[in-house]
Amino acid sequence: MSRLRPRTPGRTRAPVALALPALLAVAFLLLPLVGILARTEWGDLGAHLTTPGVTQALKLSLAVSFWALGLSLLLGVPLAWLLARVEFRGKALVRSLVLLPMVLPPTVGGVALLLGFGRRGLLGPWLENTFGIVLPFHTSGAVIAATFVAMPFLVISLEGALGGLRPGFEETAASLGASPVRVFLTVTLPMVAPGLAAGAALTWARALGEFGATITFAGNLPGTTQTLPLQVYLLLQDSPEAATSLSLLLLAIAMAVLIALRGRWTAGASVRVRTDGPAAADDDAALAEPPHRVVKAGQPTEKWALSATVTGYNELTLDAEPGTTIAVVGPNGAGKTTLLRALLGLTPRARAELRLGELDVTALPPHRRGVAWVPQEGALFPHLTALGNTAYGLSAQGVRRAEARRTAQAWLDRLGVGHLAHRRPAQLSGGQAQRVALARALAARPRLLLLDEPLAALDQTTRAHVRHTLRRHLDGFGGVCLIVTHDPVEAVSLADRVLVLDEGRTLQDAPPSEVARHPRSPWVARMLGRNAWPGTADADGGIELAGDGRLVVADPLGAGTRALAVIAPEAVSVHREKPEGSPRNVWPGTVREITTAGSRLRVLITSDAAPDLVAEITPQAALELGLTDGVEVWTSVKATEVSVVEL
Repeated sequence: MSRLRPRTPGRTRAPVALALPALLAVAFLLLPLVGILARTEWGDLGAHLTTPGVTQALKLSLAVSFWALGLSLLLGVPLAWLLARVEFRGKALVRSLVLLPMVLPPTVGGVALLLGFGRRGLLGPWLENTFGIVLPFHTSGAVIAATFVAMPFLVISLEGALGGLRPGFEETAASLGASPVRVFLTVTLPMVAPGLAAGAALTWARALGEFGATITFAGNLPGTTQTLPLQVYLLLQDSPEAATSLSLLLLAIAMAVLIALRGRWTAGASVRVRTDGPAAADDDAALAEPPHRVVKAGQPTEKWALSATVTGYNELTLDAEPGTTIAVVGPNGAGKTTLLRALLGLTPRARAELRLGELDVTALPPHRRGVAWVPQEGALFPHLTALGNTAYGLSAQGVRRAEARRTAQAWLDRLGVGHLAHRRPAQLSGGQAQRVALARALAARPRLLLLDEPLAALDQTTRAHVRHTLRRHLDGFGGVCLIVTHDPVEAVSLADRVLVLDEGRTLQDAPPSEVARHPRSPWVARMLGRNAWPGTADADGGIELAGDGRLVVADPLGAGTRALAVIAPEAVSVHREKPEGSPRNVWPGTVREITTAGSRLRVLITSDAAPDLVAEITPQAALELGLTDGVEVWTSVKATEVSVVEL
């Protein structure tokens, strides 16, 4: 009996109309290579490759290709960074110039080099008269020709790698005090090393095999410009067998490079985070693991007040005394992250006139402001250990390596991850990585600390632990801390003030208790778990709601006043029949969703007579009322239970 072999998931069977031309294409590409292998005289291969002319050409080819690689790295790496990171006019033209040598006939490239750098070219006479440099028909000319045709491979590969690298890593390094050059050398290049290595390998292999531009620009002088490809060309006339052997050598080198790269010549920079195995253990287990030792880092002695005026997308003024923690809240697009980036000096959307203590840092670049931040994803440098990450800011500020590492270890110990100092980010769990990111920012001794949803990626247990630890360390921080959050618990437990933003403007700036009692934003009210209905006060002491319906309140406002009515879910009563008696706000509705909230249930009720309303009741009450999705109910709210905030 035959068995049907299960089809591999995701595998597609190619139709014959496409498979046949594809096979012909493979054969077309493969046949010339098979021809070299078939026609090679293997017995004479050693003799062909060791003749004086061949060895001389091979040495010259290696020298030219490595010099071309060095020149390509010197010029191509900055060019790739410019194309990947900077927006400027004519960028498309520059990228086209980079690609041009790849599509230009090599002999035309040689002619262009002659007209540019030759004795009668645009630059050649000046080079010769000023420096005595003559490039044509010289080894240096062969290097220039090889660089011209090979450098595009490096630029394209590295630009792709840089494009795949999140700018957050470089911006975080700058916020820790690293200059742009230091960021490029210690963060950018190590993280794009695979793309750089791939581009360098292809550049070297292409330079080693360059023929057309070299013979046109540099000539074919034995020992001076006669590289291995030119030697192959000459041997084709007198000794085809030897030419085939040399071709096999060049083919083998090219194939070795491609096999080593395994098709990743345009691979971008990627950061892999392990999600399996012991390195990515649960955060709860990580919290239970005791640190090896606990060392208290020195408390900051300087105090840094904050004074900022932000213009652009954000329009606000912010002042805070040293040691103040401000929670920044608001809906998506309110300008929270833009505010942080303006304080860092990293965005053209908004500009901050910023004073920290007695220092005006408005005109300073990001790495000299003393403003450290922790982005939401942490942005730990994947090529450094937890200790190396934490010491990075101190080293960037000129602290000696040994002292920087001692201080970094102390901060890691304070945050309970000192025993993980030797691990890299890919070997840390989410909670561990976030605590390392916090330690790195605090260790950099910032004047202003910015945290962009630092606990958002953590589970509830880990979040509570890290929140407690962060609160303890913020109590001793001598500067000001801004925390962007969507979590009301974080806003209440960590912050001294809550800054509510909407469309880049300040809606409310008050202590958490005041914001909780009188939220001036529907979004904040809902974040706090309350019903929030905007409207306009009428002449009869009620509020005409922005949607449908009218609300009676106990403390009426003047007619025409814009207001926000806030109703706690526990103040909403749910009935199966229309209630009679004291409630002045009664609406029919339909149950649309029932969710748990601790030991109680939250019931979403929609109505044609009022906006959506959330009620909070006990499971026993829900059972007695027979509440399920789609059940028709009545809701009521006493006028005294409605809080009204003037907008």
